[in-house]
Amino acid sequence: MNGPLRSADETAALIAAVEDKGLNATISFDHTVMQRQAEEITGRPDSTRLNGLAIGVKDNICTIEYPTTCASHILQDYRSPYEATAVSRLKDAGGIVACKTNLDEFAMGSSTEHSAFGRVRHPHDPDRVPGGSSGGSAALVAAGALRVALGSETGGSVRQPAAFCGVVGVKPSYGRVSRYGLVAFGSSLDQIGVFGKTVADAASLLEVISGRDANDSTCADLDQLDAPLERQDLDGIVIGLPSEYFPDDLDPAIRVACDRTIAALRQAGARVRAVSLPHTSLAVPCYYVIAPAEASANLARYDGVRYGLRVPQDDLHALYRETRGSGFGPEVRRRIIVGTYVLSSGYYEAYYTKAQHARGRIARDFDDVYASGVDLLFTPTTPTTAFRAGEKLRDPVAMYLADVFVCSANLAGIPAVSLPIGRTGGLPIGGQLMAPAYEEELLLNAAHVLEERVDPMEEI
Repeated sequence: MNGPLRSADETAALIAAVEDKGLNATISFDHTVMQRQAEEITGRPDSTRLNGLAIGVKDNICTIEYPTTCASHILQDYRSPYEATAVSRLKDAGGIVACKTNLDEFAMGSSTEHSAFGRVRHPHDPDRVPGGSSGGSAALVAAGALRVALGSETGGSVRQPAAFCGVVGVKPSYGRVSRYGLVAFGSSLDQIGVFGKTVADAASLLEVISGRDANDSTCADLDQLDAPLERQDLDGIVIGLPSEYFPDDLDPAIRVACDRTIAALRQAGARVRAVSLPHTSLAVPCYYVIAPAEASANLARYDGVRYGLRVPQDDLHALYRETRGSGFGPEVRRRIIVGTYVLSSGYYEAYYTKAQHARGRIARDFDDVYASGVDLLFTPTTPTTAFRAGEKLRDPVAMYLADVFVCSANLAGIPAVSLPIGRTGGLPIGGQLMAPAYEEELLLNAAHVLEERVDPMEEI
């Protein structure tokens, strides 16, 4: 990574300062734990890549230094007996697990308001949300407490908070990073992603955690990513602008920021042309059938018998009911109910099977566009800037629509990055680039070129 790396002591002080400001962005944090890790890597010849860099880890990614709670009462104080492959790799490279970051419970949410430990506040406006579900990680990087952090994506949960907070967020291709040790939400969609202050920071962390893993059968048989940011321009690159992502009712400030970014793409040498992804309108309903269905199966393991919270009862069914009713918050219960319904007899074909067909069409749309000669796609990351806390809590559908521009990449399994492209009313605006599967090197290089040409602080 470029530039001086922050020591564990400095990072500890900064995180404490951020918490004093009331961001509520961390769940577990201990200065002595950080210091012990720093001592363990001192003088290790293989630790020079991250060189003691302190890294936030979303609290649905297993660590041995801190509990892994998934921001849920049902796993409160649970300590994993093993750590995620991504965490092992960042530690092998000299990284330090600085803290476990707050999130929407079991990563189910778009605002980090659905945490058993309280909502995360936006680093630039405490009355607003930082996005979700990886809002804690995004807020810490945006506030300057950390240079990088790990998050996870099921339907845009890295890119959306990155856009709201004004940092870089990268979702890799499905299978690029091992899911071993990532607590399952939607297994065919989940992917560990990264946040960074810059594209270079995010790319460096992604390189470290990527690569094949025998512990994850869904991990691609690929070497560790090597993505040197060597491009100075975008000559020869074709950028597609999907018309479906630029509706007539798009927020005017976001449209202006995107127009300015498109001009910067052209100035960098890219050829820009309009394209269509005709099944985009199916993405949100498709996602909110498939993800809850997979969640209902994955979360069945939290029954009060094997681990986690147990509410003692005389009857087994009462044990299940009371433990899950007490341990899970309302959003998690809502998604379990929806998922169980769409998988139930008589409704499986009507909902789940149709959603899988729609997913195939969404993926083919991307394949067709890339096959037509388009190298990358550019879109807004979100349809609005960060909304006010509580604004969408009583309307789950309105909350779900916050993911309208990001969930398609998860359904298709392709890589995408969000980076800040301006501000309006002091709030960041995010722009998104998407690439074909396993083309992270091109994606990150293009984002780096764009980052050098667009002022993220320019008010619109």
